[in-house]
Amino acid sequence: MIVNNWDRYRILGVNVSAVQIGDVIRQMDEWIEERSFGHYIAVTNTHVITESWFNPEYKKVLNTADFVVPDGMPLVWLGRLGGYSLKRRVYGPELMESFLLDKKGRKRRHFLYGGKPGVPERLMENLSGSCPDLEFVGSYSPPFRPLTSEEDRAVVDRVNSLGPDVVWVGLGAPKQEIWMHEHRHSLRVPLMVGVGAAFDFLAGVKSQAPSLLRENGFEWLWRLMSEPQRLWRRYLLYGPLFVGLVMLEKMKILKF
Repeated sequence: MIVNNWDRYRILGVNVSAVQIGDVIRQMDEWIEERSFGHYIAVTNTHVITESWFNPEYKKVLNTADFVVPDGMPLVWLGRLGGYSLKRRVYGPELMESFLLDKKGRKRRHFLYGGKPGVPERLMENLSGSCPDLEFVGSYSPPFRPLTSEEDRAVVDRVNSLGPDVVWVGLGAPKQEIWMHEHRHSLRVPLMVGVGAAFDFLAGVKSQAPSLLRENGFEWLWRLMSEPQRLWRRYLLYGPLFVGLVMLEKMKILKF
């Protein structure tokens, strides 16, 4: 159930929150201070929206999130067309780093779920180097296969015993949103945030696109050139499909 009162605009049936990074951080702090459990944030781009078009259950997962924030520039542009004053995207790595290094964020307890073995540890080392008082209470790199019920229960028990304020989830879409949705009642934590490739970027395992590309809608080209075999389908098939579906929606030929 969505509990915040921020404005939203719809893209292909997904409710996108008309927010900026500062808005998200303030809301995150409120949830932590309230000690209310089960909130989760989906950091969303055109790939995520298009995936939800193929999978109605995934769309429900997104629309159950407390925030679906516009990580991709096309989502920002569509928000502007809808009358919302969105200056920038809510870029996942920037959101994560900004919260961790914020004055209040440095007082929070953080758990990292996701990434290949060794990546969460490198992320913690990198950020702790610039901010020694950061408190990471633990991390877990799950295997690529689905966890057994016993393994999943052990992870839940471990996280609950450590008592983090935020669980950062770096599994990639759609896995991370589905995982947060499925665990929103069993994990006794105020907040989960799905940040995708932020683990790799902040750990220094992969390089981010230059700011000029990120802020002007060309990050996809940088990532495609960096990982063509893994990402060609996302950008060369899903990208044009997203544009076509949005055009049909705007012309009221299709309704979502």
